Amino acid sequence: MTHRVLIADDEKNMRWVISEALGAAGYDIAEASDGKEALSSIADQEPDIMILDHKMPAPDGMEVLRRVRAEGHKFPIIMMTAHGNVQTAVDAMKAGANEYLTKPFDLEELRLSIEKVLEISALAAEVERLREELDRDWDVEGIVAADPKMLEMLETVTKVSPTDATVMIYGESGTGKELVARALHRLSPRAAKPFVSISAGALPETLLESELFGYEKGAFTGAVAAKPGRFEMANGGTLFLDEIGDIPVSVQVKLLRVLQERTFERLGGTRTVEVDVRVVSATNRDLQQLIADGTFRDDLYYRLNVVPLTIPPLRKRQADIPLLVAHFLEKFGAGKRTISPAAMDALVRYQWPGNVRELENTIERVVILSHDDRIEADDLPAEVRSCVGVCEAGSRCLLLPDAGLDLEEVELDLVRQALDRSGGSVPQAAKLLGLTTKTLEARMERYGL
Repeated sequence: MTHRVLIADDEKNMRWVISEALGAAGYDIAEASDGKEALSSIADQEPDIMILDHKMPAPDGMEVLRRVRAEGHKFPIIMMTAHGNVQTAVDAMKAGANEYLTKPFDLEELRLSIEKVLEISALAAEVERLREELDRDWDVEGIVAADPKMLEMLETVTKVSPTDATVMIYGESGTGKELVARALHRLSPRAAKPFVSISAGALPETLLESELFGYEKGAFTGAVAAKPGRFEMANGGTLFLDEIGDIPVSVQVKLLRVLQERTFERLGGTRTVEVDVRVVSATNRDLQQLIADGTFRDDLYYRLNVVPLTIPPLRKRQADIPLLVAHFLEKFGAGKRTISPAAMDALVRYQWPGNVRELENTIERVVILSHDDRIEADDLPAEVRSCVGVCEAGSRCLLLPDAGLDLEEVELDLVRQALDRSGGSVPQAAKLLGLTTKTLEARMERYGL
């Protein structure tokens, strides 16, 4: 990387000597002959480092230094002067200088000083980046998450994005599979090229084939002109195949060929079309079971399943719900409206069979229909509102989703509810659950409660 050095000194000969030496060392050079020009050059030149003379026409070097730091610029500054003393050096360092040199100085000394302050500056920036990374929740291309399983999945996204590896995304309906696919595309070298999506489950077999591969004029009744398919439209970019488990076997054969050879023919055509497309697929179905049933080709499965990603359902990433609620409140213009603890408790306890999509729709509805400064539990839909506090008999807090519940998770939730209701009394909680105190204590030890 070539660093740009801004040399600010009213002595023309000094600027020339330093410019020649640093230019020969591979630095990109910008110059300023006084304080005013130095300040304006910062915006124009965007230097990586500044060499600043202490004594210059209005404003002088110390004033320039103070203004630069006051404006929030963090690039390193080396102050130099022909009238050096200890107090001047101390004042310069307090004002934000990174290094102080007294004229005349050896050019090699200057070069070493530049290397040192640039290295320290880079380390400081990296520390700041890591600190921000630790302090904030992960947000990859609009995907808000704090849950460990989601963070692990998103870390894989960042690792695989720069490659051309074929990715399969697993997740229930509404978990955000297309968001992940778009993140893979935007973080890839193909980001400037098209991202094209198609839902296999939404189209009949004949229409799906023509949508994927296109057709020639006269290929079928109504084909009055040739039309490119999604593969051609995505050339150079990414093709997202949603609901891949619903693709008919006859189309799977042609899809397998494209993945293997990157070529195909349009429907009704004979000309071979070559494409450079990264394929990302998604499904909410068990592909292994479909293979066993004979409705999905195993060779296609292995071609698509190079890098599998699994998005956990929202009920298994409850830590993300408050973050998502805050995100959607901002998205739908809730302004300064807040949400009550009881309402948030209900949102966290509800099982969200529609996952993030259902939560997003719920928050949008609440923002539209409620007008008070604080959103209360009564503002929530009935099925969510029933989860306020401890779930009562007949409550929908434990709705059974299509994929079934994690029974250990249900048991843990019930133990927590019983402890909440009993005020932390283990004997009373055990009575509520119909267990002996000893059995409940064993359950609590098992779950780390």
